Amino acid sequence: MEAAIVIMALLFFAFVALGVYATVKVAKAAKRGVDRTINQARRTVEDTTLRAKSYGQGGVAGELAQLRLSLRTSMRATQDALQAGVAEDASLKESLDLFRRLSAHGQELDEDLKRLEREPDRSRVAGQLGDLRKRTEQITQSADSLRWAARDRARKFAEDDLSSLSAQIDVEAGALRHWSAPAGQEPASGDFAWPDAGAAVPGAERGQVWPGDADAEAASGPRQDGQGAGAQGQQPPPAITPPDPRQAAYPWEKSPRPETTN
Repeated sequence: MEAAIVIMALLFFAFVALGVYATVKVAKAAKRGVDRTINQARRTVEDTTLRAKSYGQGGVAGELAQLRLSLRTSMRATQDALQAGVAEDASLKESLDLFRRLSAHGQELDEDLKRLEREPDRSRVAGQLGDLRKRTEQITQSADSLRWAARDRARKFAEDDLSSLSAQIDVEAGALRHWSAPAGQEPASGDFAWPDAGAAVPGAERGQVWPGDADAEAASGPRQDGQGAGAQGQQPPPAITPPDPRQAAYPWEKSPRPETTN
């Protein structure tokens, strides 16, 4: 009895622990989904704001917004391209590691640009625009180089695979069109091949003809191997006497009655 109670208690605690674990996992997954949605919404708002500033404002503020927008667009496009390609091409892992190191410099530059947007001394910010523009171009060029190299690699592999596939399809198509029998191969059983006109018919030199062809038998003439003379010297078989129709008995006839003598 006590053992049964202990087993029931253990099962109860196991189910409770399993439920708590499942609840925690679901809560973490939901939290990650909410954070992802919030971050995406925040990035969308920031990109829209930067795009509006770069087109609507001039001077230092518009230049800073343009630099931030160019940096964020290039880095995000490169990140998406490398993460999508590394699942199919393992050699892109090294490129992805290099991009992570480049992302650290990009994030640092983005923070500097964001801080300078709130700087009240515009003349001092204008003096730093040359260095900021140079850093932005260097980072974006490196990111673009990684992205285009990954795309060119994927396109080259796709072209090579397509060329190989086309060659295999051409070979298979040629094999499917080669329906004629090879030279020297006999026709399949059951298929009769008619001889060409003027060709010697097998067995013609032995005087064989098609059954029922009276013209061919007459044209063949007498045989020269002595078989014709032997056939003429033989006596015809005796005639078979036809049976008496009165003695024929059929299963549906009644047996004849014996005649009675008086």
